[in-house]
Amino acid sequence: MLIQKIVQELQDIPEDKLAELYDLIHYFRLGLNQERTQPRTPGLLKGQLGDAFFEPLPEEERKLWE
Repeated sequence: MLIQKIVQELQDIPEDKLAELYDLIHYFRLGLNQERTQPRTPGLLKGQLGDAFFEPLPEEERKLWE
């Protein structure tokens, strides 16, 4: 069985290299989870924006961004 082969290989890895291997496996697994989610299409909104979106910010609010 493949899992047994993986465990056998893990047993032969030096203790001081296990943290690196853990990081590799962990981030690989996280990447697999990302592949399962629907990819995001930046910049495209469903629906329409109201006119207020295009109005300038009030002076007090604008100063907060500076």
